[in-house]
Amino acid sequence: MDKIVVIVNAGAGLGYCGGWTAALEEKFRSQGVEPDITLAKSGDEMIARAERAVKEGAPVVVAGGGDGTINAVASVLAGTETRLGVLPLGTLNHFAKDLKIPLELDEAVANVVHGKPGKVDVGEVNGRIFLNNSSLGIYPDIVRDREQQQKHLGRGKWPAFGRALFAALRRFPFLSVRLKINGDEHLRRTPFVFIGNNEYLQGLTLGARERLDSGKLCLYVAQKPTRLGLLRYAAHALFGKLQEARDFDVLSASSLEIETRHHHLRVATDGEVTLMKPPLCYRSRAAALSVIVPAV
Repeated sequence: MDKIVVIVNAGAGLGYCGGWTAALEEKFRSQGVEPDITLAKSGDEMIARAERAVKEGAPVVVAGGGDGTINAVASVLAGTETRLGVLPLGTLNHFAKDLKIPLELDEAVANVVHGKPGKVDVGEVNGRIFLNNSSLGIYPDIVRDREQQQKHLGRGKWPAFGRALFAALRRFPFLSVRLKINGDEHLRRTPFVFIGNNEYLQGLTLGARERLDSGKLCLYVAQKPTRLGLLRYAAHALFGKLQEARDFDVLSASSLEIETRHHHLRVATDGEVTLMKPPLCYRSRAAALSVIVPAV
């Protein structure tokens, strides 16, 4: 049997050990391959295993977990010939959904073995990649607050997120930024800046993308909205009319730069928050990642 490297996020506390691992091994064997499974307890361990696999010439490395896990493994594979296989074991699985990768485990394993390679873009900000999106302002603050509640107070992910969202809306902090895009400069004071790897759709498919290979980033910025104004933007997005909303920028480019007077900013990339030093230099790395997608 051919061997395949599989890296599973075991740090999520979902019991990926013992019988579950044996069952996953059998799923791969039934498809004609022998899995080399690593249960990684941290992002550093995932990255180290992926780096070793690439160095050893592995043709495929499979990432099992949520979008953060997929990001960690993809950060190593981007720019190489090694193909990324995806087992969507997270809560939201945006990347898998946008590529029509099956969410059911048996079907996802079959796709890894029998699917076809496809090239997709990755976004990058100051050397850190993102597959879905990056953001500044209110969202990184919410994520940081949620993680602190989970770590120090033992709250579940969604109850902690709800409390963090309420606290952020109560504070409603604004960020002053200078956006450099397509040869123009825009001064904005806003509660959030959102940068998508390719364009996000609106309407009932809010949050999804039709393609991941345009070579473009899409920038979304609200200009000085009130709390009620944010709700109006959400309504515009739901009905596919966000670009018609007043004081809301929707711009696309292969690269852009964000400046601010802050010495450091919290920047979210695929749900992971990192402290970065401005200016924030974003670019699209077109077709930089090879991913196994459904053959039909």
